[in-house]
Amino acid sequence: MKNLWNAKAQNDPLALRVYTSRLLGQESALVLHGGGNTSVKVNTTNIFGETEELLYVKGSGWDLATIEAAGFAPVKLEVLKKMARLSQLSDSEMVRLQRSAMTDPNAPNPSVEAILHALIPFKYVDHTHADSIVTITNTEIGEQRIRQIYGNRVLIIPFVMPGFILAKKIDEMTQGIDWATLEGIILMNHGIFTFSDDAKKSYERMIQLVTEAENYLQAQNAIIAPPLKAAPKENLLALAQIRKSVSETKGAAMIAIMDTAPESISFTHHPQVASIATRGPLTPDHVIRTKPIPVILGENPEEEIANYANAYCKYFERNTNGQLTQLNPAPCWAIWPELGIISFGRTIKEANIISDIKDHTIQAIQIAEKLGGWKTLPESDIFDMEYWELEQAKLGKGASLPLQGKIALVTGAASGIGRACVEALHAQGATIAALDLNPTITTLFGKKEILGITCDVTIDEEISKAVETTIRHFGGLDILISNAGLFSPSQTIAEMNPKTWDSSIAINLTSHQRLLQTCTPYLAKGIEAAVIMIASKNVMAPGPGASAYSVAKAGQTQLARVAALELGALGIRVNIIHPNAVFDTGIWTTEVLEKRAKHYGLTVEEYKTNNILKTEVTSKEVATLACAMAGPIFSKTTGAQVPIDGGNERVI
Repeated sequence: MKNLWNAKAQNDPLALRVYTSRLLGQESALVLHGGGNTSVKVNTTNIFGETEELLYVKGSGWDLATIEAAGFAPVKLEVLKKMARLSQLSDSEMVRLQRSAMTDPNAPNPSVEAILHALIPFKYVDHTHADSIVTITNTEIGEQRIRQIYGNRVLIIPFVMPGFILAKKIDEMTQGIDWATLEGIILMNHGIFTFSDDAKKSYERMIQLVTEAENYLQAQNAIIAPPLKAAPKENLLALAQIRKSVSETKGAAMIAIMDTAPESISFTHHPQVASIATRGPLTPDHVIRTKPIPVILGENPEEEIANYANAYCKYFERNTNGQLTQLNPAPCWAIWPELGIISFGRTIKEANIISDIKDHTIQAIQIAEKLGGWKTLPESDIFDMEYWELEQAKLGKGASLPLQGKIALVTGAASGIGRACVEALHAQGATIAALDLNPTITTLFGKKEILGITCDVTIDEEISKAVETTIRHFGGLDILISNAGLFSPSQTIAEMNPKTWDSSIAINLTSHQRLLQTCTPYLAKGIEAAVIMIASKNVMAPGPGASAYSVAKAGQTQLARVAALELGALGIRVNIIHPNAVFDTGIWTTEVLEKRAKHYGLTVEEYKTNNILKTEVTSKEVATLACAMAGPIFSKTTGAQVPIDGGNERVI
């Protein structure tokens, strides 16, 4: 564990608290995704001129890696100490009292460990879930090993629930103890506290104690073998089915992040993987993210996921007090022997958090096995943490976006209607593969939820590669917006250039058939799968000189109608949008616009609003309609053709 301290002397205690908190937070072997907490005690003068001692403690919802001064809740220290003297205190009462003792009503809720921070008689207090220490405590003789490492320099606390109960336990165990003789507190199966009146010393104690644990593991030869170098197997269709089964069990669409890194593949090859991976989480804090255990997949993933859900329901029944509401029984991660490890989430962020926790967990399991065996807390303790009301509050149960968890693929995504569709889908919570011939697509959006893929949709191999990349990256496919197109130069049938005709048919018709054909097996395993074809008003009302474009779009429309008939049995909806007068798209160059306006004897402005409503139609408005077709509003509709053209007399 490296000591990263390089700060110059500062007089502001809170600024130092922010600095050392970030040093701890940037080390994933110490804390992960909101884990850990820190504090500083400060004397201040209130508005009445009175001196008050405040505890600035990390607020709930803040991450140590990025925390700012605003992330620390200022709480009156004396109130917290009085709370510790109470004989009992419910979680909700604790939260209410802590919040009522804050001097800034706009600050976040204080950490659930605020009372404990108040009781530790030092200015700076640091708490982490250091992997090495938690790993050692998750073994058969974990406490004995901790004592071998630290002797009497640390206070060892058996696992109890965090919050008020833990604070009371430590208060009882430290009666008559000289705190100056302690360098830290080890919480079995939970983590470590260090403290000092000097910010640097408290931080350096954390680094030193954790380093000693790491050195102990090295001395015990508790080292993971080098990972396998063999290329992993791949079954993308099975991955999509796994994602579908988990989503259906969850009752909501999920992203499935497949990890095929050598370290993960090696873990799945472990001969006892089904046993060691299902003994419990690295720390009980992780259970709200990962559930107690992953699902172990085999030859029949659907059945194994169903069995996992049944087992979870039985786990709940064994441990509930009869007053709790069961959480959804879907797994949060899966061990897929020889193929990889899958992390599930409603968003890319959630899935990545679970994946990060998984990385640390499988490493700890393998190290603990070298120390005689991985052994976590009893099931009842893990259950109590999973259903602890304060932990549940961390999950932030806000309303989901309309397309949350859905996976979409959009062609022609670098501009016009395609780009607008990508942006609209993202705004509604979807994850998107954005395809375009323009190579700038790979960096155009700059969001983890949007994967830009360079693809020429007239080349079958590139289509296949792009679709496979989408499944590999996100786990499945629910929405296909087949939009890529080209507005051909105006030519009469008599003067038609064969290249003009062939190019239009290739891009505006054949590419859509090839893409739909490639996507169908994955859409069949999608969640409420929907295909939206972006066609044209020219299908119903063609104009002279536009045969190459109109015929191809008519063919695309007919393709979609037949697809609706064929794919309905698979649960795939296929609907068509017929835009017109959408001039903020790539096909409407200034030259094309001027030619079409001239053809009808209109100015460009007149041509743009040449519809019944005398209005322009934008790409964003077409995208809004596409999202509606992909969502629940059109859940009972297939084979429909919807114009969005401001009203066209010839169409009507």
